[in-house]
Amino acid sequence: MESASRHSCLKLQIPNQSDPLFIQATWFPSHFYLSITDGLNAWFCNASEDEVRERAAQWDQPVSDYIALAERFLGFQQPGSVYGFSDAGDGHKRLSWTFEKEGTKLEWRWKCRPSPDCKSATAGVLDFLMDANIRLSEEVVTKTKSFERLKVEAEKCLALSEKFSKEKAEFEPAIYAKFVEVLNSKKAKLRELRDQISKQERTGNLPQEEDESTDKTLSFDDESDDGENDVESSKNLTGTSKHVSTSRAHSRKRAAPR
Repeated sequence: MESASRHSCLKLQIPNQSDPLFIQATWFPSHFYLSITDGLNAWFCNASEDEVRERAAQWDQPVSDYIALAERFLGFQQPGSVYGFSDAGDGHKRLSWTFEKEGTKLEWRWKCRPSPDCKSATAGVLDFLMDANIRLSEEVVTKTKSFERLKVEAEKCLALSEKFSKEKAEFEPAIYAKFVEVLNSKKAKLRELRDQISKQERTGNLPQEEDESTDKTLSFDDESDDGENDVESSKNLTGTSKHVSTSRAHSRKRAAPR
């Protein structure tokens, strides 16, 4: 139980009372303990498990919800809630606070007994406040150092970002200019190569055409010679055939008288 405890201390300003109250609370899963002081007198409230269970049953709440709601209103002063710390006879006090639930204003009250040792009770509250203040101061120092480190890192990052931005602004025009220069050089080289190829094609096609014309002339002459030879051979064949036919006719005439 002790390991699951939580602690809080509320500076409570009661209406129509000049001096504030300090309520130190120790919260357990099923009960709680309050130590209250105004700097001169002190009171305490030991809400046992049975009392908390009975109160929670009256409000149709689980014990954990009842403890959580009480811690909410006694750990921090809630705006809109009406707090009271009135006499209950025999030196007792009644601590109360109001809250709304489903549109209905409700009030919780706990009876506080006078402390048997007001000085010790008040000293205990002050010690708790001093310890809490020291812890908060150490946390503030730690947070401040962490913030300063983050601030320095942020300034370094900002300076580095500005440096990169400046270098980028200087780099881009230079690299673009070099790129354009290289691109123009490549284009000029391509034009030169294209002109060379075109020139070679022109100078290479002219001799080829002359050779073709020469070949055509030679082939035509050959064909003409072949044609004449064919004509002469045909003439020779014709003459031969005429001679043969004439010889045959003479031989027939000679053979007729028989």
